[in-house]
Amino acid sequence: MSDINLEQIKGLSQSKNEPSWMTAIREDAFNRLDSIDMPKPDKTRLDRWNFDVTYHAADSDTFDGTDALPEEVKSIIDVEAVENLYVQHNNTPAFLKVNDKLAEQGVIIKDIHSAMAEHAELVQKYFMTEGVKVDEHRLTALHAALLNGGLFIYVPKNVVIESPIQMVVLHDDKEANLFNHLLIVADTGSEVTYVENYLSTVEEAAGQLNVISEVIANDNAKITYGTVDFLAKGFTGHVIRRGIAHKDATIDWSLGLMNDGDTINDNTTYLMGDNSTSNLKTVVVGRGEQKLNFTTQIIQYGKNSVGHILKHGVMKDAASSIFNGIGYIKHGATKADAQQESRVLMLSEKSRGDANPILLIDEDDVTAGHAASAGRVDPMQLFYLMSRGISQAEAERLVIHGFLAPVVNELPIEAVRRQLTDVIEQKVAIK
Repeated sequence: MSDINLEQIKGLSQSKNEPSWMTAIREDAFNRLDSIDMPKPDKTRLDRWNFDVTYHAADSDTFDGTDALPEEVKSIIDVEAVENLYVQHNNTPAFLKVNDKLAEQGVIIKDIHSAMAEHAELVQKYFMTEGVKVDEHRLTALHAALLNGGLFIYVPKNVVIESPIQMVVLHDDKEANLFNHLLIVADTGSEVTYVENYLSTVEEAAGQLNVISEVIANDNAKITYGTVDFLAKGFTGHVIRRGIAHKDATIDWSLGLMNDGDTINDNTTYLMGDNSTSNLKTVVVGRGEQKLNFTTQIIQYGKNSVGHILKHGVMKDAASSIFNGIGYIKHGATKADAQQESRVLMLSEKSRGDANPILLIDEDDVTAGHAASAGRVDPMQLFYLMSRGISQAEAERLVIHGFLAPVVNELPIEAVRRQLTDVIEQKVAIK
């Protein structure tokens, strides 16, 4: 799977000034790689995917201020108004701006390695303990061994962060591997909005994408999470975004998944506490010969918990996708509500989209429902638009944007909504 050795793992940990517990996690994960199975995503043969990793130190430029940021980054932030911004340039922590008032309130926003060094006990408490386990499968172990970037956010009790926290990962080194780890902890009664952007400026990559996000909302906390992923083809991608919501807590997701490489996405939210909620909205566009696998699930343990899933995808060219939506109400989760909708548009004869809604119900007194569809653009919609003087290509474009709008409109930063709209325009362009 890789040509990386244990000495390189130790050297990586030492270069990041990590505490001894993190070095031990890396070494243990690396030593167990050959004894842990690969994940088994539904209807996807991973033995045909390339997960080989070559060690590559992607040391990149840093930036002195927002004015010095590359234009690609400036286009997706509000340069004048941005208050909380972290920029990672390939694997390098390149820029950090945090509102002074947040530090006074005890908020921590640090690149993941600095956070481990400066807030070791707090990070250790949550890092791969509740959300994602190191030994879930070989790719989570590989992630723990090779972690080389990411962000840590901690919001203390009853602190409400008014302005969003934004992370931009700028990828312009085609050999770079992105083993990013995001850890967000919202303590009791706190609120935070987080938005991330993964952006390539090279046409093709040659590395591995192995990203894990752990999002933990303690009692009565609220986390709003938005993302636009738009990384180059050539990446073999495995992305886990995992949420844990405790009593009266909320985790809402708005995800624009636009990477051009073959990708497995696992987005799971555990509603552990009573009255916990999660609304998950995902939009996907596949093109070329991409192979995509999306498992989206909300697992409900809490009474009166609410889990809603909305997924819209567009496949063109010879792209193929699996959309598994799972609502799972556990025994004891009385009065729980699980709803989901998965819809896929296919724009060509060779494209394929499978939408599989799954409800698993272990309790009687609940509400649950699902809807799914996969098909071509509605000819009646096209006819209606064309009857008003709109060309067929423009009519198809309008239908697609309208189909994806329910997720696009939920992103909490105007510049990011604009970016996602532009990315969709680029990816679904009708020739």
